[in-house]
Amino acid sequence: MLVICDITKSYEGKPLLRGVSFDVAGGETVCLLGASGSGKSTLLRIIAGLELPEGGQVLWDGTDLKDVPVHLRQFGLMFQDYALFPHRSVSENVGFGLKMQHQSQEDIARQVKAALEQVNLAGFADRRVTDLSGGEQQRVALARALAPRPRLLMLDEPLGALDHSLREQLIGELRELLHQTGIPAIYVTHDQEEAFALADRLVLLHNGRVEQSGPPQEVYAQPSSAWAARFLGLNNLLPGKVLRIHPLEVDTCLGSLQVANPPQFTLNLGDAVTVLIRPTAASTPPQGENNQVQAVVQDVAFRGLGFRVAFTCPGGQRLEFLLSTTLKVGENLQLSLRPEEIVLLPGSDQP
Repeated sequence: MLVICDITKSYEGKPLLRGVSFDVAGGETVCLLGASGSGKSTLLRIIAGLELPEGGQVLWDGTDLKDVPVHLRQFGLMFQDYALFPHRSVSENVGFGLKMQHQSQEDIARQVKAALEQVNLAGFADRRVTDLSGGEQQRVALARALAPRPRLLMLDEPLGALDHSLREQLIGELRELLHQTGIPAIYVTHDQEEAFALADRLVLLHNGRVEQSGPPQEVYAQPSSAWAARFLGLNNLLPGKVLRIHPLEVDTCLGSLQVANPPQFTLNLGDAVTVLIRPTAASTPPQGENNQVQAVVQDVAFRGLGFRVAFTCPGGQRLEFLLSTTLKVGENLQLSLRPEEIVLLPGSDQP
């Protein structure tokens, strides 16, 4: 449906987007995930027609949208601050775009009613938006974006101003709504949990380029780089050197580690790699004879379903693991690292 081809854009003389390309299929939710300043919101504004790219194309169903004005693109856009009119009622806010399209009062009333029902705000039509909670205002903004029946929905950090529990609730509602309507969507966020919960596909932006894209479970299982791993919250990274190919074994500051699954890139003996050890890789007491590491407990934090335990390992390497049982700070013990939870990444990039 939507194809983004080689988009470039500069800001204050510095490149912001450096040839960004991706697509959005019918009914698909794509999450643009990246740090602040990575160009996510600018890219969304270019797609909406609010800004012009310096290079590249935005195509809808094969048609270049370069000369198509914002109001004719039929794209719905929802901002983080909602941009609601405080002096208007809920129904007047939701129906504003329809009024600008010069639709009849009857059609506006019908579409506003349907949009409010979609976001669970039936009966709120006559209320003032200033009397609503943050979550209710978020729903009004979403209803306004949905009311004109857009062919693409774009959401720019729409849950950023909400507290954690409300955000969790609305993520579930939003995902269900997007699937029910079948509207393709682009969701901009810097929050990996939001992205994992909502996305059919992730597009990671870094230094103005697409670092990696794919279904959330695939991106998490096999990050393309050390940066991608760290951004996804996978911080147990250390440099390594390939010692053997079959079975796969790498030399690290923790000693030699066996790796169960080969990476998606070509390996040769002696290659420098980055070793990612997943937070669920450790077991104690140790199991088996391989991948055993001496460690000292530095910190223990309860995380609801278990404990996040920080260890100091040989060479001063700090690693954090999720364990089902607690440990004592200062305790000296042995861990074993499951080979299937160790991933090799290309190069020896470090923070």
